[in-house]
Amino acid sequence: MKSTLALRAPALKFTGTEPVRALVEYASHWLAPSKDLPRGDGHTVVMFPGLASDAKAFGPLRRLSLRLGYHAVDWGRGLNRGPQGEVDPWLAGLTDEVAQLIDQDSSARPATLIGWSLGGIYAREVAKLLPGSVRRVITLGTPFNATADHSRVGWLYEWLSGQPARVDRQLSQRLATPPSVPTTSIYSRSDGVVAWQACTHSRPRAGVEDIEVPGSHLGMAWNPATLRIVAERLARPTM
Repeated sequence: MKSTLALRAPALKFTGTEPVRALVEYASHWLAPSKDLPRGDGHTVVMFPGLASDAKAFGPLRRLSLRLGYHAVDWGRGLNRGPQGEVDPWLAGLTDEVAQLIDQDSSARPATLIGWSLGGIYAREVAKLLPGSVRRVITLGTPFNATADHSRVGWLYEWLSGQPARVDRQLSQRLATPPSVPTTSIYSRSDGVVAWQACTHSRPRAGVEDIEVPGSHLGMAWNPATLRIVAERLARPTM
């Protein structure tokens, strides 16, 4: 089993080039072919942005999802500042709001939750609290299998949320446990914000997969390889 103690923050050579690489990926996504991607069935897709980002960051992925026929919606809370106050009550409130978004689908079909970075933590935990309402979870560069010490944005989290960027052992084990629905973690070894190893599961489990893509952390939500993987996973039928 992988030990989180061996993880370190990403190399500075990756961190320093994040903005440039993200811009290149943004430009590249316009050239990526989408005509051969599978069409959707119209189910709801809820998107959770990363720390210090909002719905704009998911623009390319949301546009693609809408074009493929899904009911793609933003999480509705604007800028992601991290959990405010105690985690569990805050998460319970978010879960209630997500449930309302899902209930707007008159067909009563389970939804897919997609989260980028910290937003992926929300997606995984909300899925655990909404059994029967979620069909799949997809995370992009989400460090669910580590502590804040393995990223380079701990200071930003503290500044935005007003609380220390620490994860105790019990919470760490909880976050590392995947939801009971099919779960896909997309990660990059050249991630300059979080340790890529923290975005992978410690042991194989049925319905759980880790998929590597080349690219940056900041550009993960519009990386052409990411967009294709997400489109393919969204189209998979529920079991």
